Amino acid sequence: MIRDQALQYSEQYAAQEEAQHNKGDGRSSIHYPALFLFLGDKVTPAIGPVLERCERKWDNAGGVMALHAGSPSGSGSTQEKDGIKGWIGSGNSSVHERVLHMALPNTAGRDPRTVRRELYREFHEDSQYLAGMNRTLRQLSNSIADYGRLYSSFDVIHLSIVTRVDDPLNVLLPEVALLARAILSQSFKSVQTDLYALINEREQGDNFGYSSSVGLAFLRELDGMQAADYALSAPLLVTEEGLSIPVGHGPSALFDLVYLLSDKNERGLMSVHGMDDNYEIIAHISLLKNRVRPAADHASGHGGYNNMTFKSGIRGSTGRQGYASAGFSAVRRPNRQIALAVLYHALHYLAEKLRAGNSRSLKERQALLGLGADSLRARAAELLPDDTGLAEMTGLMSHGRPSYSELRALSLREAEELLFGEGGQAYFRSNFAEVSARRTAAIDPAREWAGVLAAEEQATPPVTFYQLAEWTAELAEGGGSVLHALRQHMGGLRSALLSAQEELERLYAESVERQPFQRVPLLDKRTVRNFIHYLFDTVYGKKYEILRLESELALCLRYDAALEQLHADSRAKVLAMEALEEELHSLALASIGRSKDTVDQNIMEYYRSVTEEVMKDIETRRGGNIFFSERFMGSLSELLRRGGDAVAERLIEICRRELLTAGPFTLPFEEELLRRANVAAAYENRGIVSKEELFKQLYRSLEEEAAMNVRLFEYTQEHRHEEKYFFGDSASEFLRYAFGADETTRIYRLGFVHEQRRSGVEKLNLMGGFHLEDLLYYRNGKVYYETYAGNGYTLHGLAEEQLPEMR
Repeated sequence: MIRDQALQYSEQYAAQEEAQHNKGDGRSSIHYPALFLFLGDKVTPAIGPVLERCERKWDNAGGVMALHAGSPSGSGSTQEKDGIKGWIGSGNSSVHERVLHMALPNTAGRDPRTVRRELYREFHEDSQYLAGMNRTLRQLSNSIADYGRLYSSFDVIHLSIVTRVDDPLNVLLPEVALLARAILSQSFKSVQTDLYALINEREQGDNFGYSSSVGLAFLRELDGMQAADYALSAPLLVTEEGLSIPVGHGPSALFDLVYLLSDKNERGLMSVHGMDDNYEIIAHISLLKNRVRPAADHASGHGGYNNMTFKSGIRGSTGRQGYASAGFSAVRRPNRQIALAVLYHALHYLAEKLRAGNSRSLKERQALLGLGADSLRARAAELLPDDTGLAEMTGLMSHGRPSYSELRALSLREAEELLFGEGGQAYFRSNFAEVSARRTAAIDPAREWAGVLAAEEQATPPVTFYQLAEWTAELAEGGGSVLHALRQHMGGLRSALLSAQEELERLYAESVERQPFQRVPLLDKRTVRNFIHYLFDTVYGKKYEILRLESELALCLRYDAALEQLHADSRAKVLAMEALEEELHSLALASIGRSKDTVDQNIMEYYRSVTEEVMKDIETRRGGNIFFSERFMGSLSELLRRGGDAVAERLIEICRRELLTAGPFTLPFEEELLRRANVAAAYENRGIVSKEELFKQLYRSLEEEAAMNVRLFEYTQEHRHEEKYFFGDSASEFLRYAFGADETTRIYRLGFVHEQRRSGVEKLNLMGGFHLEDLLYYRNGKVYYETYAGNGYTLHGLAEEQLPEMR
């Protein structure tokens, strides 16, 4: 529960920061409408992430539509919902209105040997699929028109088709793309169509051979679609009466550009972010090609993207159109990590204040809880009826009227028995011992302490459960345990009680004639009466003193049990706080990971000092105990009774409202990064990192992490066309540095997409000019493809003679 609370808080803070930094003119807009068509069941997980990134980057992404063409079971299924749940979770309640499903033949239960051919045949033989696709695409076209006010122009639509190379449903790619373009062309003057083919090498697992052969089958078909002489004509348009209208294409390449994106980069390394970087790439390329360029664009002098220039650059000397790929990297203020670090440090700061608390002497601790020796003695005395009641015992009726001569030779015990039998003891028990016991039983130390401790918790300095746990331990540091002192006092009481009981027994054993009471000669009855007064005054006076000691001991036992319970409660709260601290600490460290990247350096160290600085400033302005007031944390003791999640919830609210909104959290990312890089310099005796050195590290890091997401085989530099684009504030110090970093040796095109924001910078590297046979995935998969094809696997819908030659 606590983990979920903390992670949700960090995600919300990151999203809020991104929204704040990108509000208004700071966020880019796209010029023409955009449509994403996700083809196949395996590409479902990409739907939510791609759309979420568009929402984050584009000011007018509220009109972006998406279409998922997949198995009928995918319509509204758990699979599709999982694919877009991230988008819904970030507050996009209209997601279902803008993600439509288009049914294709079902892949479930198909024979893998013939699945692609069967899908192809079923699609062409069963008219329901084309009819349904026509209805969905027309509905989609009308829906896009509803958002026309969001765009600068409605002349062009950018259609981006996303598929997995190993998804059998992409056997229908030409028909799906051509039909979509035909219907959209009825509303738009031009449809610019790009294909993003995703290669997921990490997930191939035990099916790597079959998966590779299916991927190769698709790539072979794709090579034919991108040939300059590619042509296709099919009756794809279907009217409401079921009439078919042919649609034609070519001769020309089917797609404007094809981007091949793998989860393995050009160095052969698996991406730590999996396919997430490719989702970023799709959103960023879509923006790059379709961005509204403001009249006062700061980056206008730094080279913007030109689609024709890029296409020309990746076309080889033979005129054969090449394929493209891309790499993505980002340096962003680590908002999620910062939020979790601040949450932990805020709790640690409060815990340290509670631990420091109030260092009182043992006598002061005892006095606070009413456990001083004098207090206990006085309290015990209050439990007994007044000792004047002993005099009333002389009025007890005696058994007969024994003479003094009958009594004188007896012991005091025997004399009392002869005079009163059990009457004296019964009277004392009923009127003194039982009254004291009832009064003692009614005492509730915890209730008596509750008000006192609640007031002390709000005192300055406070008495907290940390101190109470120490004070009530059996042995506290420095000998300050009130429990230990109470038990020592109880030991003294037991010794005194034993002595008093022994003294009483000795007294009872003495003879009557040896007792110092007044005897009246010739007046026997007066002498006996004087003895009775002496008996109750002396013997029962001693019993009264013993009862006082017993009552004080009983009182102490109640306090002892209450102290043990107070210790258990306080210790449980201490352990709960320590567990909460440990959990938040682990979450903060886990969010940072073990990265040695500059952007992740010293987060815990830097934000410890920043958090303390902000919290101390709040205390200076509003009072030293402000964080334990009702408007802030209130009583941590009460919160812990409800559980650690109650503490986390209140602390998260304070971090959001009071800490993360403070000045030190609003620095530009370069300044924040520089301060963070140097936070440990003094105490680790390190050299100060200069701004130039930091920018050099960032520049190098961005370039290295933006390696192309495709692995090529013997691909030489002369075939390689590259363009690189920064997304960020082009007027910032870092981007000014980046523009001049390798200006004299640069052999690639460099451009900027200006966005007025302070939270970071992103880099998109484009590369193209290679062909499918240059792909290591193609080279490796070719062996599997030929093996499976030679063993009875039918991997194509088209006949062999209609396919391009294998390269």
